[in-house]
Amino acid sequence: QDRVCLNILLPQFYQQGVTAMINKEQIICEISSKKIIAIARGIYGEQCINLAKALYDGGISLLEITYDQSNSQSVQDTADTLRALNSALGDKMMFGAGTVISAQQVTVAVDAGAKFIISPNTDESVIAESVKRGVVSIPGAATPTEILTASRLGADFVKLFPSAQLGFDYIKSIRAPINQVKLLATGGVNLDNIGTFLKLGMVGVGVGGNLCSKKLLNEGRYDEITATAKEFVAALE
Repeated sequence: QDRVCLNILLPQFYQQGVTAMINKEQIICEISSKKIIAIARGIYGEQCINLAKALYDGGISLLEITYDQSNSQSVQDTADTLRALNSALGDKMMFGAGTVISAQQVTVAVDAGAKFIISPNTDESVIAESVKRGVVSIPGAATPTEILTASRLGADFVKLFPSAQLGFDYIKSIRAPINQVKLLATGGVNLDNIGTFLKLGMVGVGVGGNLCSKKLLNEGRYDEITATAKEFVAALE
């Protein structure tokens, strides 16, 4: 059954300082209406807080903090960063965890304040734990079978990954028979193609390096990150 945003004004919750009361339907509504999830890959701590502030100034209020599966320390770094982000900006933005590949990683992220869980793949245990914990589930998929399996298991959105590499013709073909699943385009999304993805039926996008530039962060050029965020928001029109 489709979930519909019925005049849910999240700023009212933020202004009241009761972000804990935000439920799953409101998170779904926020993702559906704002459409852009920024992806912070390998960016933690104070640098990630500075990134979040720059993105927010540019009109983006959804940020994914990814686990680095090649580095065991990143589990703790991701959790610490989620806590710090929620403490600093939880009244303005929503934060989630990305590259989540196990139920245990779901638990760590949710305990740290993640509102949504994003994966590169479709994993039944990850989806089940996300559903159990009451957070938004966004597994990754590339094929019709994976997309429909993720939806059947309880995913709220499905991340079509890698979208740019799969191509527009592929997306158009799968959207014809599979038009009931909320798909987010992720992988290679930029200012030139974001509009096409939305026209093809994507309900939103995930944007990594084209928006969350490590180079700009390392050089302290936050105003340029804000300017890029504004361009992405404007491209939604």
